[in-house]
Amino acid sequence: MQRVTHLCSRAVLGLITLVGISWIFAVPDRLGMALTFQQVVVVLLGLAIAAAFIQKPYGEKAGSIEIILGILAISSWFWMSWNFENWMLRMADRTPDMWLPGVVAIILMMEGLRKAAGGIIAGLVWIIIVYAFFGDLLPPPFEAEVFPPTKVVLYLYADNNGIPGLVLRVVAQLVLAFILFGKLLEISGGSAFFNDLALGWMGHRRGGPAKVAVVASAAFGSISGSTVGNIMSTGVVTIPLMKKAGFQAKYAAAIEAVASNGGQIAPPIMGATAFIIAEFLEVPYQDVVLAALIPAALYFLVLFLQVDAIAARFGLSGLPKSELPVPLQVFLKGWLFVLPIGILLYYLFWLGFNPGLSAMFACIALALLMVVKNRRLPSVSELSDFIFGGGENLVPLILIAGAAGVVIGVLNATGLAFQLALLLTALGKSMGILVMLILTAFIAIILGMGMPTAAVYIVLVTVVAPALIDMNIVPMAAHLFLFYFGLLSMLTPPVAVASMVAAGLAGSDMWRTGLVGVQLAAIAYLLPFLWVFNPALILIGTPLAIALAVSSAVIGGWMLARALQDFSATKALGLIWALVLLLSAIFIGGSTIWLGSESLLVVVVSAVGLAGLLYLRRRDKQSELETA
Repeated sequence: MQRVTHLCSRAVLGLITLVGISWIFAVPDRLGMALTFQQVVVVLLGLAIAAAFIQKPYGEKAGSIEIILGILAISSWFWMSWNFENWMLRMADRTPDMWLPGVVAIILMMEGLRKAAGGIIAGLVWIIIVYAFFGDLLPPPFEAEVFPPTKVVLYLYADNNGIPGLVLRVVAQLVLAFILFGKLLEISGGSAFFNDLALGWMGHRRGGPAKVAVVASAAFGSISGSTVGNIMSTGVVTIPLMKKAGFQAKYAAAIEAVASNGGQIAPPIMGATAFIIAEFLEVPYQDVVLAALIPAALYFLVLFLQVDAIAARFGLSGLPKSELPVPLQVFLKGWLFVLPIGILLYYLFWLGFNPGLSAMFACIALALLMVVKNRRLPSVSELSDFIFGGGENLVPLILIAGAAGVVIGVLNATGLAFQLALLLTALGKSMGILVMLILTAFIAIILGMGMPTAAVYIVLVTVVAPALIDMNIVPMAAHLFLFYFGLLSMLTPPVAVASMVAAGLAGSDMWRTGLVGVQLAAIAYLLPFLWVFNPALILIGTPLAIALAVSSAVIGGWMLARALQDFSATKALGLIWALVLLLSAIFIGGSTIWLGSESLLVVVVSAVGLAGLLYLRRRDKQSELETA
C-alpha cells in the first residue's frame, strides 16, 4: 500500500507541474484543444486536493481512504471541467448531475485546505460558506440576498466569479511559473551562491553574519517569494553564523525572520500576492513592482542600520576573512546564476511579456546553463526534485486560491462586501481617515495570524479596499497598505509564524523573538500610512514630490533605526534622547504630509535631521576610538 500511495503522490504532484507548464506555454491551443482557463484551473485544484490528502493523511501513513478521497476530488473537479462549456448554456437548469458533484467537490476542497493550510483559514472559509446559505436570517446590514442552495453550490463550483475565478487563474498562469523558477534555482545551487556571495561580501564586517542574513534574504527572498521558504533556505546557514559571531539567539532569529519576510515585498518577484494585486487593479505587474521599490529599499535600509547598531552595542565583530569565501571567486564560479534573473527582468520589463511566460523562459535559460556549468544533463534526482518538489510547493497555494474564490464570490454575491464597505466608508467620514486606517491595519494583522499573506489580502481587498478608495485614497496605495499589514501578521505576536519558524532554528523563545522582530520591522508599520497620505513614496506624483518624499523618508528611517536601538540604554537620559529621536524621525519622515508634498521646508527639516545624524555618527566613532 505504501508503494501505491507513493506512486499516487508522485503522479498528482508531477501532473500539477506538467499541466501548469503546458497551460503557460499554451500547449492545448497548439494541439487544437480550445480550453478555457476555468477548465484547466479546476483540474489543477483537483490534483492539489488529492495531493493534500496523501501528504497529510488521517493516520500515520496514507492509505486507501486518502486515495479514494483523492480520486473523488479529481473526478468531481474534472467533471466540472469536462462539462463546463455545456453548463454555461444551461446553468439555470441546476440539475442533480450539476450540483451533486459540486457539493462533493467543495467539501473535499475545504478538507484539503484544512490539511494543507491549517484550520484557521479553513474555519474562516467555512463560516463564509455557511453565511452564503443562511445569511438571509441575519439582521441588516449583515442580511444576505436569498439564493436557492443549488444556485449557491453551482455559483461556487462552476462560475468564474466563484472558485474557478481570478485568484486561481493568477496562481495557475503566473505564480506557478515563479514557484518553479525558485525551485530550479534552489536545485541548481543558486540559493547557496547568493548566500556565499553575501557571506564573502559582508561576513567580515561588524556584525557580519547578521548583515549577510539581510542581504542574502533580500536577494533570494525576492525570487522565492515565501517567508517560511526563505527562512528555511537562508536561515539554516545565517542563524548558526550569527550565534557563532556572538548574537543572542533572539536577535539571530528575529533578524532572519524580518529579513526573510521582507523578501515578499522585495522586487522583482515579491511573492504570490503581488500578482494578485496587479490583477485586482487591472494594471501591469511591472507597475506594482515599481510602486513597491522604494518602501522595500527603506525596509531593508532600516533593518541593516539596526543590525549594525546591535553589533556595535554588544561589540560583535565580523568573522575572520580566512573563514569566509572570496567574493570574486564565488562570483566567477557562479555568475551563471545571474543570467537567468537578467533574462527574467529583460522579458518582464523590457519586452513586457506575460510574467508567467517570462519566468518560464528564465527556467529554460537556467536549465541550459546548468547543463553548461555541470557539463552533463540533469540527473534523475534533480529532475524529480524539480517536477515533484515544485508541485509540492504549489499545493497550498492552489488550495488557498480556491478558497479565495469562495470568499470573493460569497461576499460579492450576497452583497455583504458592499454593505461592509459602506459601513467602513461612513466610519472614515465620521471619525477620520486615520482612524479608519488604524482599524484596517489592526484587522489585517488579526486576520493574518496563522493565515497566508495572499489569503489575508484577498479577504481585505474584497471588503476594505473599496471603502479606502471611496475615501479618495489612490488605489495602488490602498492595495499596498492592505498587503503590508497582512504581511506584518507574520511578525506580530502572538502567532508570528515567521518568528516562530526562525526561533525554532535558533533555539530561541518565540515571544522574545517576536518582540525583537516587531522592533526591527518598525518601519513597515509606519510606511503604509505615509504613502496613503503621500503617494509620491510609491512613485505616484511629480518628480519633485517623489524626490522630497524619498529623501525625507530615508532620513526619517535612519533616525528611526537609531532611536529604536537607543531605547535599549539603561540610563534615563538615554531613554529621553531615544524618545526625542523617535519623535523627530516621525516628524521628518512624514514632513511631506505636515508641510506639503512639494514644500521647500521639507528640504530644511531633512537637512537639519541629516546634520544631527552625522554629528551622532561622528560622536560614536570618537567614543569607539576612546574605548579602544
